[in-house]
Amino acid sequence: MSTPLIRLVVLYGGVSAEHDVSRVSAAHVLAAADRSKYRLIPVGIDKRGGWHRNDAAAEALAAGAELPNSLDVEGPEVNPLQVLAGRPEDLTVVFPLLHGPHGEDGTVQGMLELFKLPYIGCGVLASAVCMDKAMAKEIAARAGIPQCKWITFRDGVDDARQVLADATEQLGLPVFVKPANMGSSVGVSRADSIEELDAAINHALRYDDVVVIEETVTGREVEVAVLGNAAPDASLPGEIKPGSDFYDYEDKYVTGAAELMIPAPLSDEAIAQVRELAADAFVALRCAGLARVDFFYEEDGRGWLLNEVNTIPGFTPASMYPKMWEATGITYPDLIDRLVTLALEVHRRRSSFSTEH
Repeated sequence: MSTPLIRLVVLYGGVSAEHDVSRVSAAHVLAAADRSKYRLIPVGIDKRGGWHRNDAAAEALAAGAELPNSLDVEGPEVNPLQVLAGRPEDLTVVFPLLHGPHGEDGTVQGMLELFKLPYIGCGVLASAVCMDKAMAKEIAARAGIPQCKWITFRDGVDDARQVLADATEQLGLPVFVKPANMGSSVGVSRADSIEELDAAINHALRYDDVVVIEETVTGREVEVAVLGNAAPDASLPGEIKPGSDFYDYEDKYVTGAAELMIPAPLSDEAIAQVRELAADAFVALRCAGLARVDFFYEEDGRGWLLNEVNTIPGFTPASMYPKMWEATGITYPDLIDRLVTLALEVHRRRSSFSTEH
């Protein structure tokens, strides 16, 4: 008797500024998933928040046809629970490929917890904390993980003039300004003067009411893919040489001008250090399943400095996360299998907890 297929629901699109990136990630995950193991259910979320069962893509996958490089959000609008849960006898695992707010920040994860469904990736707490760069920095600092210097600005709470003065005094110029809750370098600016800093903060406030201002680090940009739950594995690191002032949205998804080196040309000692630090950050922030941990490396200075942790890293052809695991010995389809296994492991553990007093 053959083993029933796992019903793998892939969520993509979403209401954040990273909607289009998510559509690309979903197309490639669906194309790579082993159709002898999974019944693939693509579900797109439009920019208004409506959910759509993409029957056309599902039928193409079932027929063995190729998908386009970017998956459209199309098909009948459906109730989320109706499309997620499936039949009682189905084993469903949800893969939320929703980059940025309203997908990577714990909101969808909380809904999946309420529906009692296993899902790939971090839980509510880790998703929310890692999405908020300001809060993630606070926790990483408490865990003793080295980072660059930063200042947080909260709109409506902090005095803007004081923050401008503190940033220039404590961090110097230039600085980088980021919305706390955004990814794919959306809303990130470099500021070389007080006037540019003021403008950069206002630009970041288009995306969030919390802004992180960071010192400029003259160092190499290195990333590590982490996979696992309580005792995670870390991949060989990859290095990015940006095509512009920093590794921005254009570099990642439009021009492709950045040079990606996997594995990064580092000493054995430096590689061991960054892999250990990546796993430490993953555990400190209570991540599960997967995360990409980004660092700066000051070779003649402070050494490794944590930049940020991304709990739903890109899965596009240009994305570092699957490329680093491939260099470490895990193929793209095997990576999906491991993520499904990890999701079921977490779900079984959480489901075993008592709800009785």
